[in-house]
Amino acid sequence: MNKQLKKFLSLLAVLVLSMAMLTSCGKKPEETPAEPPVEEPEAAKEIVILFTGDVHCGIEDDIGYAGLAAYRNLMLEKTPYVLLVDTGDYVDGDTIGTVSKGMYIIDIMNKVGYDYVTLGNHEFGALDVCEERTGAMEAKIIVSNMSYTGSGSGYNFLSDTVPYEIADLGGVKVGFLGIATPETITKSEPGLFKEDDKMVYSFSHESPETFYNRITEAAKEVRDAGADYVIVLGHLGDDPSSTPWTSTEAAENTTGVDVFLDGHSHSTLPCRVLRNKDGKDVMVASTGTKLNNIGQLTISPEGFITVGLISDFAEKDPDVDAFIQDIKASFEAKVNEVVATSNTALSIKDADGVRMVRNREVELANLSADAYRSAGNADIGWVNGGGVRADLPEGDITYANIINVHPFGNMLCVCEATGQEILDALEWGSRMVQPEYKADGNAVGECGGFLQVSGLKYTIDTSIESPCIADADGLFQGVEGTRRVSDVVVLNKETGEYEPIDPEKTYTLACHNYMLQSMGDGYSMFADNNFLVDSAIADYQVLINYIRDVLQGDLSQYAELEGRITIK
Repeated sequence: MNKQLKKFLSLLAVLVLSMAMLTSCGKKPEETPAEPPVEEPEAAKEIVILFTGDVHCGIEDDIGYAGLAAYRNLMLEKTPYVLLVDTGDYVDGDTIGTVSKGMYIIDIMNKVGYDYVTLGNHEFGALDVCEERTGAMEAKIIVSNMSYTGSGSGYNFLSDTVPYEIADLGGVKVGFLGIATPETITKSEPGLFKEDDKMVYSFSHESPETFYNRITEAAKEVRDAGADYVIVLGHLGDDPSSTPWTSTEAAENTTGVDVFLDGHSHSTLPCRVLRNKDGKDVMVASTGTKLNNIGQLTISPEGFITVGLISDFAEKDPDVDAFIQDIKASFEAKVNEVVATSNTALSIKDADGVRMVRNREVELANLSADAYRSAGNADIGWVNGGGVRADLPEGDITYANIINVHPFGNMLCVCEATGQEILDALEWGSRMVQPEYKADGNAVGECGGFLQVSGLKYTIDTSIESPCIADADGLFQGVEGTRRVSDVVVLNKETGEYEPIDPEKTYTLACHNYMLQSMGDGYSMFADNNFLVDSAIADYQVLINYIRDVLQGDLSQYAELEGRITIK
């Protein structure tokens, strides 16, 4: 088969796949653009917008970035009007991101050729790291719902962003809005958004109406600037725990948007048609995670919009693939170093593969919490379920395995905390838990701040509604009503017996800076406490040291659950 024929057949196969894929969802835009001028026949060609989201450093997972680049090249043979966009959470979540503080991912995305991206909660980090990342990104970074009221004395997260962008594609103007989740404040590090203890960043989250109105206003701004279509690059998700900031709620309570391309909840959604505030069709789609799928939005010459997912594409772009292999080689020796040996495999999922770590006690999280308590020589240790990200294998454990468990580089901290603060934190972390942890093969009642504990046991009564109150920023404010957490006991290190917690007593608590200092996951009760250990060593090193030096690689004690958390 000659090269030209092979290339033609490959393109034909992709086009057939695209046609089948895109039958799942379509609509006319709110304002159908005028027929393209006769003197510019190229404007009559399709516009293709490829989208990704929640990649979380999955550079070679499933289709992979090299596959994405190859598919983009095939679309460019079909039409010159091809854009590539991302809905956030690309720099964090695996070893390659941790080792390079996200910069390897930025380099790869630049190589692939992204045009527009928005910021997910995982794009926010230490100010100097975020500044380096955003400054290096060649794609336009779009955030439409974020504002800053600070002094301007430090790095401003908005410095390298724009509120919207309009692409002129053969005379058809497509506008893009970036909408970042208000949960960014609690699902990154709340302290990043403060100056002198005052919140200086807003995600238009003062109320649901403020949030929805901002999206509507931004859509109008883009249309007034000449856009024929308005597409949201949203990092909102459709998880019920994210209400009222979900993409579903945003789509139904706003006007002027044609399509919400979404991320944050890792949902695989080829397309869903909803009615906006004016009763007009608006589409919502998301690609899952780790490049499980490539999203494709197509605008026909007649103005018809179709959206769907590419889930099976094997071709790789050789230049991008070679670039990725070079990057992998630069850190491979370090991440493949064996740091411990285990006689037990530990997981964050059940036997059916359903994630449990964000709503139930799991063995691996017990190990992680014990590691913090040991490293901090504290009365109590704990970790947030959302910070325990992957399984540990039996046998050799590498640096990469450990980083996959704790990929965020959080630092060990130990503070003094009253029993009452401990009780409040347990109540806050338990607010989403339901009687069953899964339904229809999916986890339910999850919370990234769910507390996995060491030196402590507690019970959650799911028949009681959560009495927790949050402030406008999603931070813990207090408790009003009957508590669902009870029977809290703390291990007495001298006697080896568990004793009822004393609300008036001061305990030492070991965790990491994300939760204890930066109010991550909304834990606001510890930030002003006295810290005995301040940002000592990285989370993955805490776990390495405990497995290797304290346990000598013997994890057999974690083969079974201990009943640290009781759900009723």
